[in-house]
Amino acid sequence: MTLSSTLPNSPASPEESNPVLHIWGGAPLSGHVTISGAKNSALVIMAGALLCPQECRIRNVPSLVDVTRMGEILASLGVKLQQQADCLNIDASHISQSKAPYELVSQLRASFFVIGPLLARLGVARIPLPGGCAIGARPVDLHVRGLQAMGADVQIDHGMVYANIRGTSNRLQGARIYLDYPSVGATETLMMAATLADGETIIENAAQEPEVVDLANFCRAMGAKIRGAGTNTIIISGVPSLHSTDYSIIPDRVEAGTFLVAGAITHSEISLSPVLPNHLAAVIAKLQAIGVQVLSEGPNRLRVVSTHRHIATDIETLPYPGFPTDMQAQFMALLTLSEGDSVITETVFENRLRHVAELSRMGADIRVKGNHAIIRGVPVLSGAPVVATDLRASAALVLAGLAAHGKTIIQGLHHLDRGYENLDTKLKKLGARIQRVYGNAETDELLAPTKVG
Repeated sequence: MTLSSTLPNSPASPEESNPVLHIWGGAPLSGHVTISGAKNSALVIMAGALLCPQECRIRNVPSLVDVTRMGEILASLGVKLQQQADCLNIDASHISQSKAPYELVSQLRASFFVIGPLLARLGVARIPLPGGCAIGARPVDLHVRGLQAMGADVQIDHGMVYANIRGTSNRLQGARIYLDYPSVGATETLMMAATLADGETIIENAAQEPEVVDLANFCRAMGAKIRGAGTNTIIISGVPSLHSTDYSIIPDRVEAGTFLVAGAITHSEISLSPVLPNHLAAVIAKLQAIGVQVLSEGPNRLRVVSTHRHIATDIETLPYPGFPTDMQAQFMALLTLSEGDSVITETVFENRLRHVAELSRMGADIRVKGNHAIIRGVPVLSGAPVVATDLRASAALVLAGLAAHGKTIIQGLHHLDRGYENLDTKLKKLGARIQRVYGNAETDELLAPTKVG
């Protein structure tokens, strides 16, 4: 199976390259949904496989556009990849390039992760400044300063980051690094680079997200010596080389949270697994504050039970274990239908409230003041044509469409497909009236749903 098979809902012709979602709101959901592997773990672990001169197998890899793009970036470096279902074999024994192509890196923010492993393995890396969702600056200065502290010479010129190891040892040197902000990307980049460094590296004010722990566990499975992942201080003792491993990534906590909100906003009862409930503690706490029950049905299975009355609450996004910025848009959709006034404060990204305008088109009452969104609950939302502005905004619009009266048409599905594996298909299996439409199909006649009893 080729890497292109990981691309979900691949269009068969140019006419089908811009699909839209049609959602007929008001259908209750029921049943069970299977949560895919974590997107943000999969991308960085794929990059981490560059550290190993042998073949690694990664399991529970989600079928996503971003995963396909990361695979293409690795292939451009000379890495061999083989995909079978959700298993990805990565053979980085012969890296033939130290430069990643701009046309691929510009589409994927996570592609910058390869700079740490390339520098550690080859002593040199040339990576264009990354692209991705337009939700904020997300500068790479923390990555650069950390690599410089480890003995790398790093220069940025005309949009390209040039990095090489100073001296004759061709190995990075252990260092004590304090991050001004607990950046997930910087923590992961420096942790990967330090696995093959000479000596001990200490990363202080490190990010504590579950995906950081997942990457540390993957590196440990290859023989790396890492302590403290999941705390604000990570200690890495460099080793000369790493070895092959067979590793399964964690479930996607953002996908799980999105389905919890789907159950809540449609006043439905659904179950989901596999999940790691401790990864969802902040999300579950806010759902309970709104009036939604989240019940444990086993060590890795949850059930959401929604009442018919939701009440307002305030949310502030923060680094883990705080409330995740990746769930802010979805909760905003839920709060538009909750009684009272809510305030959402976005502290992580400065441009992550663009979905407000689209939710307002559906009848939401939201005012934005700086990084605050003031939401006054309304009795109903109304279906409308809307456009997704980024990955999590697209999920928020799907959720709003599920609850709205009438039909919602969502454009910009390339954002959705970057981070959710077959979201529309999974929702349809739960009873949602949702259809992905290609081209200019007359959907009102051809795809109108049957009446839900």
